[in-house]
Amino acid sequence: MTVLGTRALGRATLARQLLLDRADLPVLDAVTHLGGLQAQEPQEPFVGLWSRLRAFDPATLSALLTGRAVVRTHLMRRTVHLLGADDVLAWRARHDAMLRQRVLGTYRRELAGTDLDELAAAGRAVMADGEPRSMGELARAVAERWPQPGPRPLGEMLVAALLPTAQLPPRGLWRTKAGVRYAMLSSWLGREIDPPSADPADPVGQALVRRYLAAYGPAASADLRAWCGLAGLPAAVAALRGELVTFRDERGRELLDLPDAPRPDPDTPAPVRFLPAFDNAVLGYHDRTRIIDDAHRGLSVAGTRVVLLDGRVAATWTAEADTVHVTPLRPFTRADRDAVTEQGQALASFLSEHGRRRVRIASSR
Repeated sequence: MTVLGTRALGRATLARQLLLDRADLPVLDAVTHLGGLQAQEPQEPFVGLWSRLRAFDPATLSALLTGRAVVRTHLMRRTVHLLGADDVLAWRARHDAMLRQRVLGTYRRELAGTDLDELAAAGRAVMADGEPRSMGELARAVAERWPQPGPRPLGEMLVAALLPTAQLPPRGLWRTKAGVRYAMLSSWLGREIDPPSADPADPVGQALVRRYLAAYGPAASADLRAWCGLAGLPAAVAALRGELVTFRDERGRELLDLPDAPRPDPDTPAPVRFLPAFDNAVLGYHDRTRIIDDAHRGLSVAGTRVVLLDGRVAATWTAEADTVHVTPLRPFTRADRDAVTEQGQALASFLSEHGRRRVRIASSR
């Protein structure tokens, strides 16, 4: 079985994530291809798409959100994602059990003895009038019946697990700050969620596997599980075996992939890319060494924005007013500094309301 080294896997990730060459895709097609964008920090998806698409206009993503073609919702790993409306409706029921377990993992003591089916029914009754509500408003509406857990556990269980909800605009619009208000997905989109499938071959899981490999492969089952939070999708993987190709990584793990998906030469040049907090390219794997050193793995879960240099995390960045500040994680050559400065100036111009382009790079460590 062919062994793919770390560099080969990194180049494959860049190609699938639209980071090796910026794509000419429409914004909705890019969101769909990526299987969604992690979005608990509302402005970060705009940087993620700017780094991936040529001539990205943030107003287009805002229009997709207000037009209900893209939705902010809890899904993969119980985190907030931007997803295409069709994907949300197709995938939501497949994630129900995982979402419940994730919230219970945080609030098991507080929610002990609570009948979650009864809580879900009460929450649906409150939301039946179609009026948007904050998590606190929804929790207070059912708190008289369930006073013990407290509003936070009740609210999170309702909006992140029991009730398929959307976070409504203006939350998540470009350069907009707004609180979180929820509506039922079916009400917001005007369509019902696809019902759970009883097929043991798990057709929804198969669709998730294909979509994951298209945007993240080659990857192991553990990587798939790390991306979606579901338990490895064994029935789906088994059903797809005949149409997949397999490799090994340097640790001996089996890697699955689509036969015609891009796997660039490991020596393919990789441009500088600025990634937002919690970017898919980093968080979409259990083994993240293809893109970030183990010594810096903690950055990926701390909401730190990172800079890719030659396809790997080599610096962190922040933005202040019209200036992008870069802190190297390793020594930069002059060529490194020039390349990071050029791309940082483009990012500063994108982020600045006045189009200014300033970059400051700290001394290399």
